[in-house]
Amino acid sequence: MSSSDIFIGETIGTAILILLGGGVCAAVTLKASKARNAGWLAIAFGWGFAVMTAVYISGPLSGAHLNPAVTFALAIKDGEWANVPTYFAAQILGAMIGATLVWLAYYGQFHAHLTDKEIVGGPGAQTTSAKAVEAQEKGAGPVLGVFSTGPEIRHTVQNLATEIIGTFVLLLAVLTQGLNDAGNGLGVLGGLITALVVVSIGLSLGGPTGYAINPARDLGPRIVHALLPLPNKGGSDWSYAWVPVAGPLIGGAIAAGVYNIAFA
Repeated sequence: MSSSDIFIGETIGTAILILLGGGVCAAVTLKASKARNAGWLAIAFGWGFAVMTAVYISGPLSGAHLNPAVTFALAIKDGEWANVPTYFAAQILGAMIGATLVWLAYYGQFHAHLTDKEIVGGPGAQTTSAKAVEAQEKGAGPVLGVFSTGPEIRHTVQNLATEIIGTFVLLLAVLTQGLNDAGNGLGVLGGLITALVVVSIGLSLGGPTGYAINPARDLGPRIVHALLPLPNKGGSDWSYAWVPVAGPLIGGAIAAGVYNIAFA
């Protein structure tokens, strides 16, 4: 794979991943969405199908890493680091493009949600409204969850451990079951297996932190949230932003180490 193929494939694939994954979060969260309050099952399966779609689109070009933790783990496994910066740059760019497309697709819903007093609080809101109180919490704004992850209980060690464990499971599955014949990315059957593993992680381990398990998936959209002209959008919670970056990279590195010791 050439550097241009890698960059194009990862940019397109990660954009599709975030468009569909962030899209299901927007569908479930935003006022005036037909899927509002569809629940955690919709989010878990939505992200799984997003992974499958993105892998099948980008796999022929880049091997469909779509995740810096995957790229990092494969580099540790094989000792090949030359293309890592290209993968990382394309994944962050693609994630930002995907998040921007979610905003465009749900533009009216974002506006309706962020001008509703029961959501954002302020004069005219019921002060006992759980939504208004939640929106006023320090750090995260009322639609940040559409773009990036956040903990239900803010405990740094636990939050980091949850991301490490979830990504370890993902990468161990990718390295043992998901790779193509060349071993440098996800294969056709591997894309389906990985998608189902992502659903499983979401259902089983996603509750504490929202299961980023992908630094680009969290950081790229968080940057877009900070930049978009959304009314009453609140903060981007940058004090937490390092956890869904560091945790998945650590989890991927551990998975690669276990693979090299136990399976290689």
